[in-house]
This record gives sequence, C-alpha cells and structure tokens, in this order.
Amino acid sequence: MRGEILSYDATTGVGLISGDDGARYDFTSAALQSPAVPAAGVRVDFVPEGAAATQILILAGSPTTTGVAGGYASSAAVGAPGSGFDFKSAMFAFEGRLRRSHFWIGFLIIFGANVVLGWVPVIGFIVSLALIWSNLAISVKRLHDMGKTGWLVAIPYGVSFALGIVAGVMMVAGIAASGADESYYESNPMAALAIMGPAMGIFGVIILLNLAFLLWVGVTDSQKGENRFGPNPKGE
Repeated sequence: MRGEILSYDATTGVGLISGDDGARYDFTSAALQSPAVPAAGVRVDFVPEGAAATQILILAGSPTTTGVAGGYASSAAVGAPGSGFDFKSAMFAFEGRLRRSHFWIGFLIIFGANVVLGWVPVIGFIVSLALIWSNLAISVKRLHDMGKTGWLVAIPYGVSFALGIVAGVMMVAGIAASGADESYYESNPMAALAIMGPAMGIFGVIILLNLAFLLWVGVTDSQKGENRFGPNPKGE
C-alpha cells in the first residue's frame, strides 16, 4: 500500500502515515527500508499490519531531510512536525507553534547570551534589549502550541512595567521625603532598607510573576492535533 508521512520525530524514531485507504498507521524507524530520513509530505510504500506500518520504502523523488539520493533538505520539510530545532524560525518568527523542549532550548540560549552580555558595557545592554524580540517569539509560539492567543505574553510584560514604575516612584518619593542625602544612607543601611523595603517587595512580586509565567508556558503540554496556529510540532 502507498501513503504519505504525516509526521516523523527523528529523536524518538516514531511517526505517522496516512494511507491511501484513508486510515492512519503508526510506524517506528525500525520499519524503514530506505536510508533516506523521512519527513512530513513524503510518499511511501509500506505493508500495513493492523494499525502499524511495516517495510516502509520511501518512493523516489519524495522530498526528505537528506534526500532520496543524499541531496539537501527541501524547504517544505523545514520546520515540519517532528523536525529538529530550527534556530531562525524559533528565535525570530511569531507564526506557528513551538514544542516545550524547543522552547527551553531557546530560553537557555537567550539566558546564556544575557549572562555573557552583562559583562559587555553599552553594546551588551543594547543587544540584550534586542533579545527581547526572541524571548517574545518563543513565548508567543509556545502559547500557540497550547492553543492560546500569543497576546497573553503581554500580561507579564505589561504588569512588570507598571509595577516597576510604581516601585521606582516609591523609592524616589521616600528618599525625597526623608530629606537625607546619599551619604546618609551609605552610613545608615537600616534607614535605606526602611525606605526601599516596600519597593524591593514589589520587585520581588515582579520576579515571581515572570517565573510563574515561564513555568506555565514551559511545562504545559502541547494541544493535541492541529489547531488554528498550525499542526502539532510533535506530530501528535
């Protein structure tokens, strides 16, 4: 029987085929009879055994991640369900969905870059600001993968910005109201703590809010099947 590969995860070696008979068949890498690596959209010939596909042969001319004759990947296969981490798509694009493991890869890249850039004056600060774009990109696509609107990412950013302004005003107002200069607070740390304590509490709330959002989008599983943002990146 012939059919078309709907998804294939090279990491787990598990995939799904849509047969020409209208049924769907699971398969594993052990069933592949061809050296070419399969990808979504590839035409195959296989032997069905119940709900599983065996003796799978990729048909000549089908686009694969390595090519039937060892060529390069087709553009249609890039970013297909079950494919590996696509740096450009994950870090800069806002369309589509992003699975949990790829979200954490992107997050760790951004986090590591910010740590390094923290040691570089001026330029490092500018580049760190630019990385906000990538952080938004991976967060929006992760929300899409959960079946949520990407606009939810505005909540932690908006609340953090508003609370940050409130904390800053509280600190400045407290210092101005005391009438003391900077040298006074340097020699009286307890007085400085009394002035800045409430503001530091607000900054603590900001940290907890962002941590809660990070864990929410980073731990919640993908929405099964295709949703309005695209196919499931895990091929489920």
